[in-house]
Amino acid sequence: MTGSVEDAHPTAGRLTALLIDASTEAISAGGGHAGGVYLRSRTPGLLRLAVLSGLPGPLFRPWWRLHADRPFPVADAYRLGVQVVLPNATETMRRYPQFAAGLPFQFGSLYVPVVGGSTTYGVLTVLRPAVTDAAEVLAEHDRVVRLAQELGAALRGLEDAHPDQVAWDGEPVCLRPPTASTSLGRAGRFAWDPETADITLDEDLHTLLGMPPSEFPGTVEAFAEAVAPTDAHRILATLRDTAVGRPPALPLYLRAEDGALRLLDLWNAYEPPAAPAVRGVVVAPGPGPTADSAADLLPDGVFCVDRLGLVVYANPRAAQLLGRPRAELVGRDLWEAVPWLRRPDFEDHLRAALLTPDPVHFHLVRPSAQESETRPSAQGTGSPRSAGDAGSPPSPRNFGPSAQDAESAQRPYDGDWLALSVHSGPDRLTCTIRPASRVKDSPEGQETAESSETGMSPLAPLYRPIALAIALTEAVTARQVSAVVMRELLPAFGGRRLAIYLLQERHLYLEWETGFPKGFLSPFDGVDLGTHLPGVETLTTGRPLFFDSMEQLTATYPGIPLDATEGARAFLPLIASGRAVGSCILGFDRPRSFSTEERTVLTALAGLIAHAMEKAQRYESEAALARGLQQALLPRRLAAHPQLETTGRYLPGTAGMEVGGDWYDVVESGDGLALVIGDVQGHGVQAAATMGQLRSAVRAFALGDRPPDEVMSSTNHLLIDLDPGLFASCCYIRLDPATGVARAARAGHPPPLLRSPDGRTRVLDLPGGVVLGVDPRARYPVTELQMEPGAILALYTDGLVERPGSDIDEGITALRVALAKAGAPAARPVGRFLAGVADRLTATARHALDRPDDIALLLATRRTAPPPGPH
Repeated sequence: MTGSVEDAHPTAGRLTALLIDASTEAISAGGGHAGGVYLRSRTPGLLRLAVLSGLPGPLFRPWWRLHADRPFPVADAYRLGVQVVLPNATETMRRYPQFAAGLPFQFGSLYVPVVGGSTTYGVLTVLRPAVTDAAEVLAEHDRVVRLAQELGAALRGLEDAHPDQVAWDGEPVCLRPPTASTSLGRAGRFAWDPETADITLDEDLHTLLGMPPSEFPGTVEAFAEAVAPTDAHRILATLRDTAVGRPPALPLYLRAEDGALRLLDLWNAYEPPAAPAVRGVVVAPGPGPTADSAADLLPDGVFCVDRLGLVVYANPRAAQLLGRPRAELVGRDLWEAVPWLRRPDFEDHLRAALLTPDPVHFHLVRPSAQESETRPSAQGTGSPRSAGDAGSPPSPRNFGPSAQDAESAQRPYDGDWLALSVHSGPDRLTCTIRPASRVKDSPEGQETAESSETGMSPLAPLYRPIALAIALTEAVTARQVSAVVMRELLPAFGGRRLAIYLLQERHLYLEWETGFPKGFLSPFDGVDLGTHLPGVETLTTGRPLFFDSMEQLTATYPGIPLDATEGARAFLPLIASGRAVGSCILGFDRPRSFSTEERTVLTALAGLIAHAMEKAQRYESEAALARGLQQALLPRRLAAHPQLETTGRYLPGTAGMEVGGDWYDVVESGDGLALVIGDVQGHGVQAAATMGQLRSAVRAFALGDRPPDEVMSSTNHLLIDLDPGLFASCCYIRLDPATGVARAARAGHPPPLLRSPDGRTRVLDLPGGVVLGVDPRARYPVTELQMEPGAILALYTDGLVERPGSDIDEGITALRVALAKAGAPAARPVGRFLAGVADRLTATARHALDRPDDIALLLATRRTAPPPGPH
């Protein structure tokens, strides 16, 4: 691990230590091989991966940050406060297709919210082997839940001491997982200056030798004794030979004092104008020395990496085929040692090997030696900061190869196919590599490793269409489609700016923008299709336009306003089924070229976005019609009585058509009033239309002053006769405001709440019948109640009290408590008191980004006497 705990996060050691301990114990408790902790950040709604144990951080960079509203298991666990158990890939794909598209491998996972008091701080997650039955995961589930609860309590205590500090805004701390064996190789580096006799060890080597810096005398003799006492003289002689230009051709195999094997590899490091120095690496490969020694002699390449991507062993043949001296492989991060492996196809195979137990076999083309040296680092794939590492190891550019390694580097197999196999173990991955000419039926048409001016492999975007397509299927409005494009498309190509224009009456109107200077795009909003602009012409011609630099853009469109002096732009036509929808603009901060593959993928994705936008426009038109229908069907005013105050609230769901079948009403019935609330199954125009029919029927029956049971039975028969394929719940209460006597009937609806004048609030457990529209013989018993002056009666639909993953009774209890705290009306309440209570009871739902269902609420309170003045 690299860096210090203090560097990882401003709250320093305590927060990091808590997260490390929890993730380490959770992996063991949950039967996993990897895991970590997501923590809230200071950006609202954004979760960050704070600790990752058992996996290389750079390889999982796309999952370092996650919005809480995304359809991912971590987000659901955090946002809904539920535990998510995914036993295998099949269940993951069924419940979270976007997550499964990004990691389509056979593994199981467990996600538990970390809650302290009323605050959700993050999510504890464990990745584990896939199983058929979820019960096998649930067997360890309780232990992980307890760990999450303990972590939540500890974070609550930490936040009490340091307000607003329990958050994570940096890169994750990456840990090696707890191991049941000692097979994991360890490595450390040192440098010796023969002129001054100074020798320095990195922190890993101090740890490997069991010698803290404070106890190390700082002499080369003490170093040799610490590495292998019985071979100290051989180590010193080899160091002197290396200093005069005679490094050993192979690593020295040594025995430590406890008999464990150690490998010592040395080389010259010439750093003009300083004198020659000797650098080296000490490796403790674990209990397999005989196997490693034998692997040195194999004709095929063999190298091993630990679960954080550190190379712990490489035989000479692997160094030759990878084009790197062994000294530059062992003890280094794989991507640092072999930069040309920073390519998404290789990384995808490596993710598969890390997450699944099955061997992975694939082919790669090794780039030329010149290309592999000049290939820029993959953007954003630098090693994450980790706790406890000794800082950056010496740069490979300062190392001189050994004789054998120099010979290997002269035969790099430039441009040849390589066949790789990766075998996963509990502590490390063993990789075999050979020329593909030795493998029958070499694959044809495989992508080659090409350089990219952006620092990203051109193959990276090819991995995004599936995730983008799945995400677009869940977007139903133009704004949601635009948000998906921003989240999925921009990161894939390294873009920083996005603008989406939609066509309306031969003009392009700005629908979405991000990354552009404030106000820069305003002059382009509403431009005519005859305007000479790339965003217009890409749509009118149907041809995408790519500009590698701003100079190229201005040369084609002289005088066009620019938002930056440098960068590149892509203008994509949004055309669905031959119909023009709009245009999409991608902006990049630096000049870059667009490969053939990128142009093809971007053009295809533009068609995908256009179809999603077309669907969204149809949806919004239908939704506007449905909302208009629903508003017309809901009561504009409620029937009034001098001794009764009533108020109602309706909130549409945020999913689907955003219109449903919830309704409420207050109807004159004889000398009293009928309080009604109902909920038609489903959403959309049909549900709203059915709701309107039922509301009209109930009003007619109430105006006839029928008893509550007859109103329910008659409405039930009506719904069955209409046969819309839907059912409905309903609660009907006929109240005499003068006496407070109420008679109630219920059809499958949540029970009402009654708050007494003294504040005591109870659930009215009324006996009831089945939902309307199911059984023509259903009966609906009537219960008589007494409503005192100052009491509050609450009728509601299940959308107010039901949440995914929790029992509806818990929601009803929470609503009862909220009503009890609402305050008492005055003896002669007027106007706004009850409205304020309704606002408080619906406040949480009103501000929620995600309302799975519609919500209706009807409140009524009795006055002690009619208000003064004419009635």
